[in-house]
Amino acid sequence: MPNLYATSDLHVTHNGNEPFVDQIRPGSPEDWLLVAGDVGERMSAVVDTLARLRERFATVVWVPGNHELWTTGKDPDQHRGQDRYDELVRRCRDVGVLTPEDEYPVWPYAERPLTIAPLFLLYDYSWRTPAAEGEPLDVAMEQAREAGVVCTDEFLLHHEPFPSRSAWCARRLEVTGKRLDAVPADHGTVLMSHWPLHRHPTEPLHYPEFAMWCGTTATADWHVRYRAEVAVYGHLHIPRTTRRDGVRFEEVSLGYPREWRKRARGAVPVRIILGNGFA
Repeated sequence: MPNLYATSDLHVTHNGNEPFVDQIRPGSPEDWLLVAGDVGERMSAVVDTLARLRERFATVVWVPGNHELWTTGKDPDQHRGQDRYDELVRRCRDVGVLTPEDEYPVWPYAERPLTIAPLFLLYDYSWRTPAAEGEPLDVAMEQAREAGVVCTDEFLLHHEPFPSRSAWCARRLEVTGKRLDAVPADHGTVLMSHWPLHRHPTEPLHYPEFAMWCGTTATADWHVRYRAEVAVYGHLHIPRTTRRDGVRFEEVSLGYPREWRKRARGAVPVRIILGNGFA
């Protein structure tokens, strides 16, 4: 039986990370790969990396992370906001990589059909610390500033044509929810996203204020509502396996060199999520 692999947060433009792309290889020609965002910041690096991976795997499915959506001064490609996302989708399709805008593929090698749903949802600042619950966003943001935690998204992740990232998130929730509602009732799902769907993976964060940039309360029950076999995500750079309501959550991030060098098991650039090799 083929294996379903997953990776995220490769950050290939960081010195020391790019060589790990060569280690992400299938065990058989039928294996699939899920890429849960943050391949890099430069659009060309993102697409080139995905193209290399697509040459090796039978199917590659990608969702954007916040870093893909950044518009930096060093990137010759200056698309912003929705336009940047649309351009990434177009270029992924050119190299044969599936995106959140494509028909959801079905993993046929499990006990029941599993619809693989790549979700691009963003966040809406609703994951607050107790001190910021119920307060206006500017109060929560000031609390984060006082703690020394402000996500770089505030400067580089543009939200045009939406009035805010929260509004963009609301639109993505609406569109994505309708598509998930249409998944056949006899299918389970593999829900893959960059930002975790449930808040519990943020519990180990050193700075709890950072959770504001990590997800939305609107997806708290999606792993149950949409019959998830497993929920795959990245973003936090805390690779681990957890369970909630009987559903397995897998963070599959590589992270930055300063992070993986400190881990006892070192860098783990890819993991098996389902299949013969899963343990």
